[in-house]
Amino acid sequence: MSAVLEPGMLVRHPDQADWGLGQVQSVIGARVTVNFEHAGKVVIDSNRIALILEFRV
Repeated sequence: MSAVLEPGMLVRHPDQADWGLGQVQSVIGARVTVNFEHAGKVVIDSNRIALILEFRV
């Protein structure tokens, strides 16, 4: 999953809806740093968690 993620993309954590919308800050291998509205910066292991892409029009 991290192969399609780029800084600036909007995502949600599938198990932490209360964290709100997150913006990808960096992607290094399987490590994705996301800045969530209500949880701050969190490093996600994309081998274990499949973040949900949020598309805005």
